[in-house]
Amino acid sequence: MAEARLVDAAAKAFLYGFPLVFDLAQVERYATTGIGSVPGAPFNTFGHARELAGPADTFVSINNDTVYSIAQIDLGNGPVVLSVPDTGGRYYVLQFVDAWTNNFAYVGKRATGTGAGTFLLVPPGWDEPTEGTSTVIQFPTRIASIVGRWAVDGPDDLPAVHALQDAMTLTPVNRSLVPPEGLPEVTSTGDDALDFWERYRVWSRAFAPAPRDAGLQASFESLGLTGATPVSTLDADVRAALVEGKAQGEAALEEILHSGNSPRVNGWQVTLHVFDYNLDFFEVGTLDEPGWKLTDPEVRIAERAAAALGGLWGNHGYEAAYVMTYVDADGQQLDGTNTYTLRLSPTPPIDAFWSLTMYDVPNFFLVDNPIDRYSIGDRTPGLVTDRDGAVTIVMSHDRPTDGTNWLPAPTGPFRPLLRMYAPGPEVLDGSYQVPAVHRTA
Repeated sequence: MAEARLVDAAAKAFLYGFPLVFDLAQVERYATTGIGSVPGAPFNTFGHARELAGPADTFVSINNDTVYSIAQIDLGNGPVVLSVPDTGGRYYVLQFVDAWTNNFAYVGKRATGTGAGTFLLVPPGWDEPTEGTSTVIQFPTRIASIVGRWAVDGPDDLPAVHALQDAMTLTPVNRSLVPPEGLPEVTSTGDDALDFWERYRVWSRAFAPAPRDAGLQASFESLGLTGATPVSTLDADVRAALVEGKAQGEAALEEILHSGNSPRVNGWQVTLHVFDYNLDFFEVGTLDEPGWKLTDPEVRIAERAAAALGGLWGNHGYEAAYVMTYVDADGQQLDGTNTYTLRLSPTPPIDAFWSLTMYDVPNFFLVDNPIDRYSIGDRTPGLVTDRDGAVTIVMSHDRPTDGTNWLPAPTGPFRPLLRMYAPGPEVLDGSYQVPAVHRTA
């Protein structure tokens, strides 16, 4: 049996390192093969989804409200210029996420308006003159992601969005025949658990955390995770502790994800602040305010891990508010073998749009269904409202008798997620509450 002290340390290291490993695995995936409707694209190049996401887009809690434009940025060869077009008032957001999943900048309607703009993206520690560029965005890590979302009002609106996507450009300042370095290569150990730790060891050395976390990272030296020695060559007792600690860390992460520190209202997890773990990097579009910071170290690390697993690359609450539930009004797990209703009265107060998206459990992927509907919201064609403007949504696997406002569910457990883009103050101060989901059959 592995030494308890080392196992405990490994479980703690797992929660700390999971966001880095999980994030960079997706960075690698996007930069090579792509995901679903978003094609793979080399570093410093946008890949554009041309259709709304569907079940083929196997990405955690992917949204079905917008089309994505995603770029993995590598500033190893120097700054890159980002140019965005005038969107004519259309909602869009470019979210900047570093290697540790910190949201550190926003460009878009809420943050910078919808006019044309130019932004200079510079690597960590950049201190050279930057004249001639309207806005400088400094990256916390050499590699980071730009996750773009464009509001689409149905299939007929897609050509207009495609034109906007194509008008965005990324231009390296320093012309070079040498391509960006990309992610450091990680040699497989042949063991899934040890492969996780080898990725963490290599990538955490390449991408320094925020200074406040340097001491915590250094505390994992006894596990062999801070040095140049491959995990596969560590002593057997250390390797055993890493394997057992990862299992314990995964169990803890699942518990955090389902219970979490977010308040529950009518069975909904109100996750306005799950992405508030960034305390150090505030560029254009972010709010450097106490109300948007998780200062408790243990809570911050736990929430960061849960946010990565449950909603990687999710926005801060002030950009898009997310609430989700696993249970009905009686506290029972939602399951597609039953029929449920959610009556939104009033509908969410927003400055952009709202939607309810269906995900399976435990993967949080979109669910294939006969009507190709994966979300329902204020822009859904044929949405039926009551005389008072309220909306009643039906969730079930089998089609309801009249099919009105039906959001199809899987045959088993599911988790709906309500998104509110550019949420109003009633959402942010908690005065607007989403009602419970009621089982009707």
